[in-house]
Amino acid sequence: MCDFSGYGGPSEEWIAVEKSLPPAPKLTQEELKNATNKWREKAAEEEMETLSSTVSIEDHTIAARDGTSLEARSYRPSSVNASQSLPIYLHFHGGGFFFGTLRSEDSICSRIAVDVEVVVINVNYRHTPEHTYPTPWNDSEDTLGWILSHADEFGGDKTQIVVGGISAGAMLTAALMQTMQREHPDVISNNIKGQVLMVPPVLHEDCYDKYLQQLQDASVASYVENASAPILPLPRWRMFNELLYKAKPDFEDRRANPGNATPPEVAKLPPATFGICGLDLLRDEGILYAKLLQENGVPTNISLFEGVPHGFRRFGDRLSASKAWDKVMHEGIKWALSKPAPSADLDIHVY
Repeated sequence: MCDFSGYGGPSEEWIAVEKSLPPAPKLTQEELKNATNKWREKAAEEEMETLSSTVSIEDHTIAARDGTSLEARSYRPSSVNASQSLPIYLHFHGGGFFFGTLRSEDSICSRIAVDVEVVVINVNYRHTPEHTYPTPWNDSEDTLGWILSHADEFGGDKTQIVVGGISAGAMLTAALMQTMQREHPDVISNNIKGQVLMVPPVLHEDCYDKYLQQLQDASVASYVENASAPILPLPRWRMFNELLYKAKPDFEDRRANPGNATPPEVAKLPPATFGICGLDLLRDEGILYAKLLQENGVPTNISLFEGVPHGFRRFGDRLSASKAWDKVMHEGIKWALSKPAPSADLDIHVY
């Protein structure tokens, strides 16, 4: 039986940061969405003042299955000749399927492109409340299909693809890998080299029984321990899910609940890097999903950021864990491309 509560509790650094934060204003959902997206875009714009000279950026349009045109953007390191084919990193942003824009990811994608020497594809999949499940999942699948058909146009090597995301984007990644393995195993074999899952949700709250059974006691679950954690407390997470799902998803729906996959369903998935926060209500499902993959022969690399909450990276240099976060993402892509071997034990590297 598992107990990961020892990874909980705030660090001294986080306590200092939290004390400096102003009280959260009372906003409507629309005001919250607009204010958050504006803040994220402004932060990315400020970082791009130094990053813009290091990358070549191009905008693209992806046709979704329902005829909608999705915004996408590619980022290539300027230091690499434009004629050189590079591995591809497909990025899905976080934000509870509610927040996020194309521009908000410019700095994240630029840093990855430059440091890892890959071409990054950033897609603005559709969000709630206008678009509900399974639209974002459809968009993720359509984006991968577009990459496989158009890689030559942006100088990407379609046989060297790593897919990754943050929070909601990590859930899309986990589900996409299982969908490809289930419906297009040739894509997993021939094109996908790895997945990067940062603070991943892999279950709907109402489909959590299987994971609770693996814990020493329900009282040690991160959903209990971190229900009032900063940034993503349980009420905020429930708001996201209420906007996303018109009805409770089925336990056996692997797109909505990739964490409930069986051992045979995950056995041939590509290598996986996990980044997990100790002060996060999603902590346990991330670790247990990593454990499921590792125990079934998937090369699995797990890093845990102790003492910090979900989404802490937004505070940049104020938290030393931010550099570790970037390292885990970037090294995770490189590691996947190196054809890693499975490991016999579940090894959690703690930062």
